[in-house]
Amino acid sequence: MAHLSRLKNALLRGSEPMSKTLLWIQGGGCGGDTWSFLNSESPDAWQVLKCLGITVLWHPSFSVMTSEKLRALMDKIVSGEQKLDFFCLEGSVIHGPKKTGDFDRMLGRPKKDLILELASKAQYAIAVGTCASFGGIGADSEIQGRGLQFYKHEFGGALGKEFRTKSGMPVINLPGCPCHSDVISGILSELVYAPDDIGLNQQNAPREWFDVMVHQGCTRNEYHEYRIEEKRFGEKGCMFFYMGCSGPLATGTCNKTLWNRRSSKTRVGVPCFGCTRPDFPQPFPFFATRNIEGIPIDLPAGVSRAHYMAYKGMAAAAAPERLIKRKAGI
Repeated sequence: MAHLSRLKNALLRGSEPMSKTLLWIQGGGCGGDTWSFLNSESPDAWQVLKCLGITVLWHPSFSVMTSEKLRALMDKIVSGEQKLDFFCLEGSVIHGPKKTGDFDRMLGRPKKDLILELASKAQYAIAVGTCASFGGIGADSEIQGRGLQFYKHEFGGALGKEFRTKSGMPVINLPGCPCHSDVISGILSELVYAPDDIGLNQQNAPREWFDVMVHQGCTRNEYHEYRIEEKRFGEKGCMFFYMGCSGPLATGTCNKTLWNRRSSKTRVGVPCFGCTRPDFPQPFPFFATRNIEGIPIDLPAGVSRAHYMAYKGMAAAAAPERLIKRKAGI
């Protein structure tokens, strides 16, 4: 990808890095996006930051700072004395109980208020992971989790629909549970080297990574096209029809940018959970496909029900013998 080429070329040249700053806040959720980024390789996370000239002002997992010094840092950012290029949020913005935000406080105040102030001072605001992007785990609970600018599929997050950072851009959403390390390093690289080239989709996610379905690139695609179905784990068929796979329903990089450069859920026989979807996690079982008389309720993106029913019947009848035998292990 372009961002990796830029990073590697800069490392080889030993070019003078730009001077950028980053502050990372942990909202409501786990630290999975942090650990995903720390698992970056070729270049690793520290090389990415060094190459891009990014100074981490504070990160909850690896910064060492007293509460007094942290408070002073936050005050300098809010006053404009300390510049802030990248504001990153991991986890949702907690509004509970009753929209007070008191379930999640930082430096003696609701964290949601601090998040608003910091994001308003940043050149770019990045929602790292599905919780920060859309609300995620706590969106339907008493903690009242919200994304930075979205609540599930719609605008309605903590910062409001019209929010723009100092650069004029809205919040950049990087969904995933967790977000892939290459996407995190990639967007930082793009914002440093070519911010005008970043195209966002309707959910404010970069098109380069999130305008492709997880289904595209899946090694089980041919089974899907001929409706050769898997009904239990360990088989070789498509997992969409019975096993709850969200590959044809969710956008993401899993089969485009492989995890650990080698694999994905579907490649090892695990259904896609749809963790980049704004409504993740779903309120129904993960490993079962909801259906009416064998027809999935949720159809592949862009496919009408009438066309699906006509096509799939013919496709199953035309399934090549080689696929049927391979699925059966013959």
